[in-house]
Amino acid sequence: MKVDKITVFRLMLSVIVALGFASCSKKSSSKSASRATGWNVDNKTAAKKQEAGPGLVFVEGGTFTMGKVQDDVMHDWNNTPTQQHVQSFYMDETEVTNFMYLEYLDWVKNVFSPDDENYKDVYNGVVPDTLVWRNRLGYNETMTNNYLRHPAYADYPVVGVNWIQAVDFANWRTERVNEAILEKNGYLKKNAKTDDVTADNAFSTEAYLASPSTARGGSEEIVLKRAKGRAVKSKDGSVQEQKNVYAQRSSGIIMPEYRLPTEAEWEYAAAADVGQREYNIYKGQKKYPWSGEYTRSGKRQSRGDQLANFKQGNGDYGGIAGWSDDGADITNAVKSYPANDFGLYDMAGNVAEWVADVYRPIIDNEANDFNYFRGNMYTKNKIGADGKVEIVTRENMKYDTLSTGKLMARNFPGQIARVPVDEQETYLRQNFDKSNNIGYRDGDKQSSKYYNFGASEADGEKEKNIAKMYNSPVHNVTTDSLGKMIRKYDRSSKRTTLINDKIRVYKGGSWRDRAYWLDPAQRRYFPQDMATDYIGFRCAMSRVGSKSDKRKTPRN
Repeated sequence: MKVDKITVFRLMLSVIVALGFASCSKKSSSKSASRATGWNVDNKTAAKKQEAGPGLVFVEGGTFTMGKVQDDVMHDWNNTPTQQHVQSFYMDETEVTNFMYLEYLDWVKNVFSPDDENYKDVYNGVVPDTLVWRNRLGYNETMTNNYLRHPAYADYPVVGVNWIQAVDFANWRTERVNEAILEKNGYLKKNAKTDDVTADNAFSTEAYLASPSTARGGSEEIVLKRAKGRAVKSKDGSVQEQKNVYAQRSSGIIMPEYRLPTEAEWEYAAAADVGQREYNIYKGQKKYPWSGEYTRSGKRQSRGDQLANFKQGNGDYGGIAGWSDDGADITNAVKSYPANDFGLYDMAGNVAEWVADVYRPIIDNEANDFNYFRGNMYTKNKIGADGKVEIVTRENMKYDTLSTGKLMARNFPGQIARVPVDEQETYLRQNFDKSNNIGYRDGDKQSSKYYNFGASEADGEKEKNIAKMYNSPVHNVTTDSLGKMIRKYDRSSKRTTLINDKIRVYKGGSWRDRAYWLDPAQRRYFPQDMATDYIGFRCAMSRVGSKSDKRKTPRN
């Protein structure tokens, strides 16, 4: 059939018009009126994905069997397998190194000078305990004097840090990362984080979000309103930048806080069962963070090499000269061994690591099997007499005296003072009813066999001194009127356990441990205000938004 040119032209014209309508429809739909009100909300925050913070690796969450160990020769009975689900999160690629921690020490020393009478105890409170290397029958003074500060150990994991110091480092890291982000985006004066910072105007993320005009000491020269705001279309169709705005959570640039990982997160990330995945199941259970039943590599290029830094046997921390089994006798530089299937290094060996949880022998999956964590102590911003949030100053900052006698600042000037939540937040709630939830269903009076549900308040007073579920030593440190420290060591012979609310979990084997402890499910505990030469830490960050960054793949 013969088609004339006019017919062909008309067909082409109709196709072009149709495509034009389609593009117009798509263009107009991009303006998307609100599904709630029908109003034009083009100038609102557009959806955007969270970016990983410095040093972090994405760990896609999922379900796993927590507490399942291959061996239990110790018969601790504290690894009862439970099915848990962990949300996606981010975790440090490596342990926090000496170099990273020295950056923290340098900042604290510059801002809170030890020579200033108001802050003389701040710096000493954050310095690691280098005396952890000493041994009664060993010569380790080289590490005592050099391990933290010598450049040769810069990329080695920091040790001698107690749990409280690790938490404080994570908090400090949150502030510095967000401060740099706000500066980069024009919300803070350029280089103010180094040139203009003092003890009285240090940056705090929460203080900035609560009251930007009073953050950084209320300096308008540092905290800027002429920021790089969101693009807004005016009536004539031109695109203009918003002016005179501060950053908010809805801006999408402020990072969630750095923190210690929970025990469930750490174990999930260390096991990295994703490497065993086929479709929607795990094919077998790993004994170590790598596949296989052995600690040595089976790959051709590195066959026989140890895959982690741990103690080989009695008196054997690294093999013989000329053929070292793992290349180290104490700790080793991070990234010295292959990463696991999540891209995380040293999740077995090198140093064990603090996690956020308070230790209890039982993981109570009947109470919760989603983002399990024991240690919640809910707080809120303290409101001052003027009805505004109370900012910490040099006059009202608090110090805690640890059981070891070490003084540590509880908060820094510029931060918001915090207080426990009260009945305003807990009244008629079903999900929580008090601020301190550490002992919930395990160690609180309701879960103790000595608790009398029918007792009156008077009877309860009489029962305060009877045996408790966790009857641990109570060491006390106080100061007299002259500032002299008085240590009271609990020598009671009636104590039945070392477990209390200030005992924290640590995970993973270390350079001092045998291969038995390399299993990600193994768990141990240590006082939160004490440090060792074999416990370090790494930070984590919660994931906001989608569970996954990519679509499902059939196998691996």
